[in-house]
Amino acid sequence: MTTTTILGAGLAGLTTAMMLHRDGHEVTVLERDPAAPADRPWDDWDRPGVSQFRLPHYLLPRWWAELRAELPDAAAAVQAAGATVVNPLAALPSDIRGPDRDGDDRFATVTARRPVLEAALASAATAAGVGIRRGVRVTGVRTDGHLPVPRVTGVTTTGGTVSADLVIDCGGRRSALPAWLAAAGARPVAEERSDAGFVYYARHFRSPHGRLPEIRSMLIQPYDSLSVLTLPADHGVWSVVLTTSGRDKALRALREPAVWSAAVGRYPAAAAWLDAEPITGVDVMAGLEDRLRRYVVDGRPVATGVVAVGDAWACTNPSLGRGASFAIIHARVLRDVLREVGVADHDKLVRRFDEATAQVVEPLYRATNFVDTHRLAEIEGDVSGVPYRPDDLRWLASKALFAAALRDPAALRGYLSISSFLDTPDEVFATPGLRDRVLALGLSAPQYPLPGPSRAELLDAVAGGTR
Repeated sequence: MTTTTILGAGLAGLTTAMMLHRDGHEVTVLERDPAAPADRPWDDWDRPGVSQFRLPHYLLPRWWAELRAELPDAAAAVQAAGATVVNPLAALPSDIRGPDRDGDDRFATVTARRPVLEAALASAATAAGVGIRRGVRVTGVRTDGHLPVPRVTGVTTTGGTVSADLVIDCGGRRSALPAWLAAAGARPVAEERSDAGFVYYARHFRSPHGRLPEIRSMLIQPYDSLSVLTLPADHGVWSVVLTTSGRDKALRALREPAVWSAAVGRYPAAAAWLDAEPITGVDVMAGLEDRLRRYVVDGRPVATGVVAVGDAWACTNPSLGRGASFAIIHARVLRDVLREVGVADHDKLVRRFDEATAQVVEPLYRATNFVDTHRLAEIEGDVSGVPYRPDDLRWLASKALFAAALRDPAALRGYLSISSFLDTPDEVFATPGLRDRVLALGLSAPQYPLPGPSRAELLDAVAGGTR
């Protein structure tokens, strides 16, 4: 039996732990934060180690499909905890989505606030027999001392050492694994890093009658100078997020609730989401980055006996809601590699996991980074008054698909299958006849086809909210 130590009891750590435990591995999860999930996790559970713990979350249909297929007991626990079942296609008005079609149920998902979701997964993991040790602060890795490629044999903590056949870093965006490996004499990891450049201004609301607002458009809506996210959660709670450029000083006043509300009220597809009790102020998140780390450099592992999963490997702009899906897909990749290569062949295991990650997960990261880069440039063009006019045909095609999705049910399903992480753009545009429909309907559409304020009108709303 393989002794596996997982660092971090977040979404990535818990799903990875349950998958490996089901395969017969002995799994222990080490979590720095001491508090266990509370009966009322939103109100009473504090997780200072997760910066986005109380910020909006949304779970894509791909995540829900993976969870149901791989961890049905965990899926049942999430639903039992009160997560909202939502189908972003079926929720749209019938004149937009058209008649129901076979396969429309693939867009169904569940969604919940992060504390509610994580508490449900932790309960499922504990029920399955996964050991979770909370309040354990990892300070480094223990190795066999062989250089230049040490083998990690466990971790050091403030309470002693923990041995393991395999250490799995699920420590998220703040992972310190590269520094720990460097301290052990390993070569540097290869890292790609760029400032995502976005700022998020978010509020949570609670319905007075337990029902969600009417969904009138896509949950992520691009407009002049910003994007709006309207995200269902659990127990009659939802969130609304405004995503701007970090360089847009004129919109920094959105951190004030009156200003934020005045701005959101100018967007017809989002204004109805304000008609409820706010249960938070305006939560601001900034300073995020797109980052990818590779632990096989120039054909050789930096270290063996250790791998990184989810955000600890690569993290992206959270407004697309892809982090949880990345993590569960990556966990499945690791589970499958461990079935193929045992931990005793530690060098081959790390190499094969790197190969499988590059084949399965990295293309998803690249696609997300592609959207981040173009959308940020587009927003900054709005701010500067110099329209963004790239030559990248893929970006133009994605813009045309969004516009066409507002007018054509087939294009809508294509757009949602991409944004739901169910299909790739290449797979969608290979649908017979779809490319021609998208070009005909989308290429001549306005840059922002949804009704909303211009840059000047948005600034007027912000100025009015400060009075």
